[in-house]
Amino acid sequence: MHASDSIPSASLLRRLQWSLAAVVFAALLWAALAPLRYPTRERLLEFPRGAAVLRGHTGPAPVPAEVGLTLGVRDVLLLRNHDLAPHVFGQVLVLPGHVVRLPFEQTGDYPFACDAAPASQVMVRVLPQPDPGWPRLRWRLAALLEAVRDLPLQAPGD
Repeated sequence: MHASDSIPSASLLRRLQWSLAAVVFAALLWAALAPLRYPTRERLLEFPRGAAVLRGHTGPAPVPAEVGLTLGVRDVLLLRNHDLAPHVFGQVLVLPGHVVRLPFEQTGDYPFACDAAPASQVMVRVLPQPDPGWPRLRWRLAALLEAVRDLPLQAPGD
């Protein structure tokens, strides 16, 4: 057996690189042009257990200061209270163990008073559905990054 038999030829390596580039290009083209479909139009905002106690805490707030929605894709804000205390979100009182759905039908920025948020306010930004092309590709990449960022961290064996 010769040493040259175990090393892939330059043409094989070049074909592999072009094939990989074509697959990546096809995936990006699909992400830019395919319609946006999700199993639910709801975007979850949870009040975790202990959120009432963490109100004055200097660490991270239990509820984000801003929530993004997209018309036609995620245009219902789902408020879920896992805490033992009720929470106020705008003019809605979310009792312990309850779920409240707030649908949005127009784009814009909607400020809501919230007792568990930083500065006691949550800004709900409702954006239009992105057009095909670069805007849709940017939207999908942002949604992917957000999903990865929000993954729960668990140690092995938990």
